Amino acid sequence: MTRYGMTRRAALLAGAAGAALPLFNVHGQGSAGVLRCAFWEHWVPAGNDIIRELCEEWGAKNRVEVKIDRLVSAGNQILLAIASEAQSRSGHDIIAMPTWEPSSHAALLEPVDDVVERLQKKYGAITPVAEYLAKREGSWRAVPAVAGTQIKPACIRYDLFQAHAGIDIRAMWPARPERGPGADTWNWDTFLTAAEKCNAAGYPFALPMGQYSDAVDWVGALFRSFGASMMDAEGQVTVRGNDKLKQATEYIIRLSKHLPADIWAWDDASNNRALISGRSALVFNPPSAWAVAKRDAPQVAEKCWYAPFPAGAEGRFTPFLPFFWGIWSFSRNKTAAKSLIEFLSERPSAERQSTATAGYDIPPFQSMSDFKVWETEGPPTGFAYNYPDKPHQQGQLTVAFAPAPAETAVQAYVQAINTKMIARVAQGGQTMDQAMAWAEGELRNFTRG
Repeated sequence: MTRYGMTRRAALLAGAAGAALPLFNVHGQGSAGVLRCAFWEHWVPAGNDIIRELCEEWGAKNRVEVKIDRLVSAGNQILLAIASEAQSRSGHDIIAMPTWEPSSHAALLEPVDDVVERLQKKYGAITPVAEYLAKREGSWRAVPAVAGTQIKPACIRYDLFQAHAGIDIRAMWPARPERGPGADTWNWDTFLTAAEKCNAAGYPFALPMGQYSDAVDWVGALFRSFGASMMDAEGQVTVRGNDKLKQATEYIIRLSKHLPADIWAWDDASNNRALISGRSALVFNPPSAWAVAKRDAPQVAEKCWYAPFPAGAEGRFTPFLPFFWGIWSFSRNKTAAKSLIEFLSERPSAERQSTATAGYDIPPFQSMSDFKVWETEGPPTGFAYNYPDKPHQQGQLTVAFAPAPAETAVQAYVQAINTKMIARVAQGGQTMDQAMAWAEGELRNFTRG
């Protein structure tokens, strides 16, 4: 929903602006200490309420007074607040961090290996991409959060798909732990044909191609499914002579001819508006757009259904935007901070968070992909069953520009190098070789920086 990117220099220069944030206090009975927390201001208001309730329960049990600030995404305030505290070496004990921030501030974050180890013993391994983002120099620097973590599979108008593309997406991906007839054909070839047919009927897919996170995310996942990387795990640029990258780019250019003409200028709200208005047959998005449609356009919401990301030659990959809970090394109450984070991550607490947000929040453990909310939320009942990454989907979560070192990947992500490269061909009149040479130069600048 929101673009989290900004340069580190800009964040530090503007850091003081993040200090003025609304305070919301939670008091435990018979307080024997104070824990200061900065949690993300959730898009779904009930997400804020459930965090408050859980903190109240934990605080009362442990005789700790929990004080909560809310950090909002609008205007990059959450990034400004994080940068300000990092610069001043003071602030909260626990702080919510968007996708790339644990890596950016790893040197100032308390290792949380003990918390992660206990959680993984109970619930299985944390998704590898969360480890890629939060583990530095052999230590976990933050715990993957439930609140705010989203993935972006396909939210489909099943009636439009069936009427215009001849695909019964509900039969293909039913609300139960199995694939239906035709699920093995849910790939990028099928997707392109469906996009062409729905566009011809006046219901194009709403796939942004601008410089915001929704665009960067879905293009990054498509690249992975084609086996197309722009940098390797060592940070070496892999653009020149990369036939798989060229194939993926050519595919997206073909696909773009069946999308709205102005997608190159879309922001992260544009695809939401297209779905809610009833003008689009498909978006890649968490359930927030559906939740607004349920309130404002119920005739649209009741015709939505989730399916996993289409598969490519190298497999099925789904865009993943996790949040994290970090503890500053200068925290004055590290023991209590670890205890609260562990409590919030336990299965009962995680399920309450996901349920309160109508299934928006995704826990970092696949063993928790069976929460009842994804079976029962609706209308239509079961529409979000395939929103989480479930075993029968045979997919993997990914973040754009992985597996490059995070400190380099984040620069490519913020600068939207993947979508800009495609736009240079589709909109700028460059040849494929010219656009790829430009992307290679930009990425090399990041690795030298």
